[in-house]
Amino acid sequence: MKQDSWRENLRVRWQKIREEIPATVRLIAVTKTVGVETIKLAYQEGIKDFGENRLQDATPKQEQLKDYNDICWHFIGHLQTNKAKRVVECFSWIHSVDSLKLAQKLDEYSRQAKEAGRIADYSQVCLQVKLLPDENKYGWHPQQLWQDLDSLQSLSHLHFRGLMTILPLGLSQEEMFSAFTRLRELKEEIRQAGYFDDKFDQLSMGMSDDYKLAIKAGATMIRLGRILFHEAYPLP
Repeated sequence: MKQDSWRENLRVRWQKIREEIPATVRLIAVTKTVGVETIKLAYQEGIKDFGENRLQDATPKQEQLKDYNDICWHFIGHLQTNKAKRVVECFSWIHSVDSLKLAQKLDEYSRQAKEAGRIADYSQVCLQVKLLPDENKYGWHPQQLWQDLDSLQSLSHLHFRGLMTILPLGLSQEEMFSAFTRLRELKEEIRQAGYFDDKFDQLSMGMSDDYKLAIKAGATMIRLGRILFHEAYPLP
């Protein structure tokens, strides 16, 4: 496939997907497997939110794209505490805060970075919840999260914005929709219990295989990679 034809096919695909997404839902393009030129093409098509799973893969891309200063970078992968300081400095959003220990580290690093002028505002974070048993996924079990909410609320240098989840593989449509609905209910229960503030309103859920169900269940942010970049038109 010639380069111009590939680009046009990619644009058509993006347009079709975006037409399916309500204006209230934020599309995060997951770029862990694509390079800078493809990110630039997506940017030219109006995509400004990009998600990366690994700090070491993201920072070279961010350096090459530093002049694109209205890009919003989202960290969406599992985060080890020894990389938390750099993630605070390189990403506006951290979706995968999966333990109290990690949140405490991020809170301290967010304070330090803002005081030093390395970031403009405190980090925006989502709390990752594991709704169903899955040894390959991270996150709070709902009961654990309730136990930690008082401690989380005491952290004053993070903006807690909502909840995030990644579902296990192999679920039925009904099971996926039920899990997404449960995350929405949990977020509302936390708000009704008086935790955080009115900006605790985000649900980061839904990927290439399940984003339509996630939207139906109330997602406000979806994380799409394969369906945007690889499914129909493999990158050259």
